[in-house]
Amino acid sequence: MSKKIVVFAAHPDDETLGCGGTIARRKSEGYEVIIVVLTDGRHAFSKVLGICSDPTPEELKEIRREEVKRAARVLGVPERNLTFLDFEDSILENFSKEAEEKIIPLLKKNSPSEIYYPYKKDANPDHTAANQIVTNAANRSGLNSRRYQYSIMHKWSRIGPKIDALLSLLGQSRICVDISNFLPLKKRAIEEFKSEIEIISNRQPEPILKDLDPWLKDTEIFYLDE
Repeated sequence: MSKKIVVFAAHPDDETLGCGGTIARRKSEGYEVIIVVLTDGRHAFSKVLGICSDPTPEELKEIRREEVKRAARVLGVPERNLTFLDFEDSILENFSKEAEEKIIPLLKKNSPSEIYYPYKKDANPDHTAANQIVTNAANRSGLNSRRYQYSIMHKWSRIGPKIDALLSLLGQSRICVDISNFLPLKKRAIEEFKSEIEIISNRQPEPILKDLDPWLKDTEIFYLDE
């Protein structure tokens, strides 16, 4: 199995928020990193802010694609290692079978030693759909890649992570990866997502992400799927 990892993101930004520090760390350790973004992120403004123009969903799709490219470059991942599957944001579950069929050959071609993907207990339906899609594709690929799930927004945001931490003491596999040496890189990468952290529309009352502290910790937490 090659010294590669494949990181799956449900939306453009999940890969950086959820495991940007680990991406940078693995790059420093000599791994090749491949990033696969499943949806196009077009509905972030229309669903969250009720904004359907300035920018339009189609315009936002292109904005977010370029943001991923810039963030990945900061983390050391070249554009040639990015794959955009471009399924429509917010309805990923409708394309589950099609997504699996695209992912299986990608996994077989790269034979990654590690796979990173959204946590099964995340609140966003695209995240849970991505979890099931990647799980099925990995099972069908026949690879022995180690699987790491990362959480963006737990289904039970206040108590859920604490429960999971307790369960880890009782045997559930949960690990913390030290990214302290790579935190400045992760911060710079997150700052490339202007559409998330700044006001880019005349119709926008506030940024989508107002608090970056949850993503700027010295460790990144992963749940092992074994």
